[in-house]
Amino acid sequence: MARKTRIIPPPQITCPEEFSTPGSYRHRLPDIVNRVVDSCSSRECFEHVDATPMPSKQRAIDILESCREILFPGYFETQGVDRVDLQYRLGQEISGLFRSLAAEVTKSIRHECLRHGQSCQHCEEQGQGKANDFLEGLPELRAILATDVRATYEGDPAAAGYDEIIFSYPGIYAILTYRVAHRLYELGVPILPRIMTEHAHSITGIDIHPGASIGASFFIDHGTGVVIGQTAVLGKRVKLYQGVTLGALAFKRDKNGALDRTSKRHPTLEDDVTVYAASTILGGDTVIGARSVIGGNIWLTKSIPPDTKVLIQPPKLILKTRARE
Repeated sequence: MARKTRIIPPPQITCPEEFSTPGSYRHRLPDIVNRVVDSCSSRECFEHVDATPMPSKQRAIDILESCREILFPGYFETQGVDRVDLQYRLGQEISGLFRSLAAEVTKSIRHECLRHGQSCQHCEEQGQGKANDFLEGLPELRAILATDVRATYEGDPAAAGYDEIIFSYPGIYAILTYRVAHRLYELGVPILPRIMTEHAHSITGIDIHPGASIGASFFIDHGTGVVIGQTAVLGKRVKLYQGVTLGALAFKRDKNGALDRTSKRHPTLEDDVTVYAASTILGGDTVIGARSVIGGNIWLTKSIPPDTKVLIQPPKLILKTRARE
């Protein structure tokens, strides 16, 4: 029988010249607490006291991971899945997803209702109804994600296969998250979609607002620094490289000086458009015509007709030969 190794913790080392005096600092804590509490009454600071709980960020991430297991069965399971138990495993996962999603959607609706003084929104009924509507669309989500994976494989010669793309490509994770969040956004679920896309943003560097409209066979190559705004519209087979921004020009304001949050602020890219690295396209009236190619480091605030290449004049390079010693 193997002997268990006893781990002996290292001795605590203290300085004989230093004395612990926590009391001299701890007595200040009540005053700090009182000052922080008093600051909660200031309109210039933010607090969430006496409000209904918001949806849980961790549960939103768990819902997203559950969606990923359902949308790509067998890829992210701790145990293998075969045809015999596929229906059972998916049944368990979808049933659990319904409960979790209904609970978080209910919280999201209730929070908006009470926080903003709305009339009764029948939160529980809406939560379950919207969760069911989301689950009804899972087959369509699987189908459009399949086009995104294929577009990634066909657009990236470095891709070894579909499995590598699904397992490891940040672009696919960001697109999957967007498509899940966009469906919830379309169903009128508040807060939760943005929590999901900001989670993907934090781990991939790709920022896609759940309100954007993006067609099938979408491909993000490399991805870091890509930004797609709320009212952007992308057609089918659009390809974006790293550092691309589809953003807004100066924001419009109403007569009271408040931001106009309803107008289209972000560009439209029609079918088969490619935008290369570090290019910026701005404005709600800006339309990039079908099959156009936008080169790298381009700044665009006006529309481009279909079948157009937009390039910049190559900069003049200065080559200096170092003198030999």
